[in-house]
Amino acid sequence: MRDLSYAAVMARKNAIMKASMGMDYDTFALSPVAFDYERMMRETGYSLEDVARIQADTKVGNTPLFELTRLTEAVRRTAAPGKGATILVKDEAANASGSFKARRASISAYEARKKGYKGLAAATSGNYGAAVASQAAMRGLKCIILQEVFDSKGIGQPEIVEKSRACEAYGAEVQRLSVGPELFYQLLMTLEETGFFNASLYTPFGIKGVETLGVEIAQQVRARYRKDPDAVVITHAGGGNLTGTARGLLAADCKARIVACSVDLGGLHMASDSDFNRKSFTTGHTGFGVPFATWPDRVDVPRNAARSLRYMDEYQLVTQGEVFYVTELLTKLEGLERGPAGNTSLTAAVTLARQMDRDQIVVVQETEYTGAGKHHNRQLSFARENGIEVRVGDPAGNVPGKTIVLPEHLDQVRGRVQDMDKLRRSYLKNAAKAHPVAAWTEADLAFLASDLKVDAAWVQQASAEL
Repeated sequence: MRDLSYAAVMARKNAIMKASMGMDYDTFALSPVAFDYERMMRETGYSLEDVARIQADTKVGNTPLFELTRLTEAVRRTAAPGKGATILVKDEAANASGSFKARRASISAYEARKKGYKGLAAATSGNYGAAVASQAAMRGLKCIILQEVFDSKGIGQPEIVEKSRACEAYGAEVQRLSVGPELFYQLLMTLEETGFFNASLYTPFGIKGVETLGVEIAQQVRARYRKDPDAVVITHAGGGNLTGTARGLLAADCKARIVACSVDLGGLHMASDSDFNRKSFTTGHTGFGVPFATWPDRVDVPRNAARSLRYMDEYQLVTQGEVFYVTELLTKLEGLERGPAGNTSLTAAVTLARQMDRDQIVVVQETEYTGAGKHHNRQLSFARENGIEVRVGDPAGNVPGKTIVLPEHLDQVRGRVQDMDKLRRSYLKNAAKAHPVAAWTEADLAFLASDLKVDAAWVQQASAEL
C-alpha cells in the first residue's frame, strides 16, 4: 500500500517525476540550491527547429504581429514631444486553444506520445489546462486537468469556471478543488495512479515550447522594420512565459530589454480562502509573480525550468483598473477583443511607450482569447458581487480586494516600477533557508549570480547582509 500522507507523497516527488517524465532531476543537482540549468534544458533533446516543426503539426506558432496604430497615436497625444514608441502586439490568441500556453503544451504532448504514455495530467487554473487538453486531443491522448476553482462556500471565479468549460470541451477530465495547499499533492497522486505524463508548466519541455515565441518576435520585427525591438513586455506569473520568450530572443541574438509586468495584488494572499474571490485576475498578478520570482522551486517538479529573474531587466506593476481600461481601449480603438490577463503587458507597454522615443519599438508579447467568464465586464460584475467598490477616477486609489478604480483618461495609465534588488535579496533569503550561507561554494555563488542576473560580487555582498 502506498503511503498517501502529504509528507510521504511530497517526499516521493523526484521518483514520481522520473516515472511521469523520464527525467531524473538528481543528475542536474550541484547542491541544495544550485543545479546545471543549461544541461537540464538540453536534456529535452529538442532544437528550436524541432520545436517549430512539432508545433506546426498541431496549429501552434507563426502567429501574426500587429502594429497598434490607433493606440500608439493615442499614447503620443499624452506624451512629451518626440516621445511615444510604436506599440506592436503578438496575437497569440491565434494559437489552437487561444493563448501562448499552446506552445508550452505542444512539446509535452508530443513527448508523451513518443514515449508511449496514455495521457497527460497538469495542475493549473489558467489557460494552460485548455492548451494541454487541446494538444492531447490532437495527439490522441487522454487528459486530466486539476484546478483550484472554489472557495469554501463553493463559489467559483467566473474566469476559472470558463476555463473548466474549455478544458471539458476539448475532452479533458477536470478535477475541481477548493483553494489550499493540495493542488500539487493531488497532481502527484494522480500521476502515480494513472501513469500519465506530467505536462507541468515548469518542466524544460514547457519552456522549450515558448522559445519559438521569442524567435518569431525577433524575426517578424526585423522583417518589417529592419531593426530589433527596443523592449519586449511580458505578463509575469509563474515565470515560464518570460523565461521561454527571453531565451528565444537570445537565441535569435536579439538584445531587447525584457520587461516583466504583473497586476499589483499586494495585500491579498493567493492561498487564503477569504482572499481567493476578492481578486479579479487568476494569473498575471503579483500573488504568483513575486513568490515565483523570489523562489522558483516551489512547484511540482524538483527544479523549476521557469526562472524569471535570470532574464528580467525590469518589473512593472499595474492596477486592476488600468488593465480593464486598456482592455476596453484595445477593443474600441483596434477592434481586438482580448482577455484582460494578456492585456496586462499591454498596460505596461502604454506607460513605457510614453517614455520612449518615437523611433523606438515596444512589443507586447502575447494576447489571449476572451469570452464568458473571462470577459472583463463579467470580472467587474463578480467584483461587485463580492463587495468590492468599482468606480472611475485616479487608479492610484486602487486597493486590491477593496476597490477597483478605472482611469478617466489614458494619461492616468501610469503603473509603477518594482524594486528588482529587493526581489533579488528576497530570493537569497529563500536560498539561505534551503542551504545555509556559510555552506555556499563557488559553484553556488556562480549559480545564484546567473539566476539573479548579477555578478558573484553582488551575491557575496548581499548574502553577507543576511
